[in-house]
Amino acid sequence: MKIVLYTLLAVLIALIVLLLIAVIRTLRMPRKVSTYVPDQKDAGRAMLYAGKLSRMVQCETVSHEGVHEREKFLRFHGLLQELFPLVHRELEKTEIDGNLLFYWKGKRHDRPLVLMSHQDVVPADGDWTHAPFSGDIADGKVWGRGASDTKCSVMGFFQAVEELLAAGYVPEQDVWLSSSCTEEWAGDGCPKLVDYLQTKGVHPWLVCDEGGGIITEPVAGIPGNFAMVGVFEKGKADVKFTARSSGGHASAPSKGSPIARLSDFVHSVEHHNPFARYMMPEVQAMFETLAPYASFPLRLLFGNMWLFRPLLVSLMPAISAQAGAMLQTTIAFTMQSGSNACNVMPDVATLGANLRFIPHQGMAESLHLIEKRAKRYGLSMEVGHTNDYTAPINIHGEAFRLVEDTIEKTFPGLAGSPYVMTGATDARCYQKICNNVVRFAPVIYGPEQMKGMHGLNENIEYRCLPGCVDFYKNLIAAVGETEE
Repeated sequence: MKIVLYTLLAVLIALIVLLLIAVIRTLRMPRKVSTYVPDQKDAGRAMLYAGKLSRMVQCETVSHEGVHEREKFLRFHGLLQELFPLVHRELEKTEIDGNLLFYWKGKRHDRPLVLMSHQDVVPADGDWTHAPFSGDIADGKVWGRGASDTKCSVMGFFQAVEELLAAGYVPEQDVWLSSSCTEEWAGDGCPKLVDYLQTKGVHPWLVCDEGGGIITEPVAGIPGNFAMVGVFEKGKADVKFTARSSGGHASAPSKGSPIARLSDFVHSVEHHNPFARYMMPEVQAMFETLAPYASFPLRLLFGNMWLFRPLLVSLMPAISAQAGAMLQTTIAFTMQSGSNACNVMPDVATLGANLRFIPHQGMAESLHLIEKRAKRYGLSMEVGHTNDYTAPINIHGEAFRLVEDTIEKTFPGLAGSPYVMTGATDARCYQKICNNVVRFAPVIYGPEQMKGMHGLNENIEYRCLPGCVDFYKNLIAAVGETEE
């Protein structure tokens, strides 16, 4: 008995000592504040860019899955030519089924740069404060579908090249401007552009797409703006589960009906997660980067991963769904169907779900695990559209450091951090010809902008647009200064 008590006491003392060490390390950690806000001296430029973005929003470019509407996007191309005449006069343009590539020949060709974002937008249903394709400029914002997702970055890199051309600038390295019209439904637009570049033997050294951004308070308790740079994106799959029976009248229900089995399956997955949690180095780097900017409790946790990492892995999904999604494969149940009448037992019931795959448990393993669980409840599984996760950029490599340096140069006082994309972008298509793909749109996404993407009242604060343009200009110059 004494041995047990002494052992417990020793363990308790050890834990207290470790906690004291963590507290002392946290108290000694230099406090940091992210001070970046857009320069108010750029008001004239901001209004100029807001006017161009407004015109782009007014040109409706909604895309629909499986539907190719080239004429709609050709109209948008006509507007781009009006807004950015030098780009269209000086660069080599390639149009493939509404998708765009512009080639700006540099002095050297060993480290090509691709700047990209998409032309298409999602539908705009519901009751909007400003009409979804009005492009209204009001209350310091440009309003409308596509303002933040992502005609803002399309405008940004076109305007950057327009201004550089006007100044007589010739890039040191080749620059490509890439923009698909099928991104919102993971269509074949960007793959066609990548295939075209591959046939020409183009292997970009760096690709910069949307995905991350300048996020306001990326984690609750960490105030300010932060440049969250997406370093890879999770894979995804659409899956349908089906339960069958002989049906029957609802007045004499049998046990284990299709809907009951589907419900038991959902409950099982929700309460007994089949997917493993693991904190990848890129995720750990994100928390450690944000630690000095956090309140003391978060600084204690994030700044002492050597002690609290297992605790964070265990608790993070309950604290933040977004942060939790960076630790594991996720499944979201999204659609369900049964019989067409309340008094009829269905002979077939279905359940739709969306999975997002994490690198430590990719597409094959994740689908196997969820199918194994489904079979316990007599369900069959059908896999629809799917793609695996993408390889991460080396966060200690030259290309990532160059992006971080460009952010620091363009946005004084703005902290940068690696970030895991839990959604999907066209950037994944470039992974087969480029090892350095980052996801960063250089505009500010506050809570209102995050809520508006794919939702009601989408908007972007136009005061951040000059920084967007300057970032692309600085990135073009920075890539030109690198040497193979």
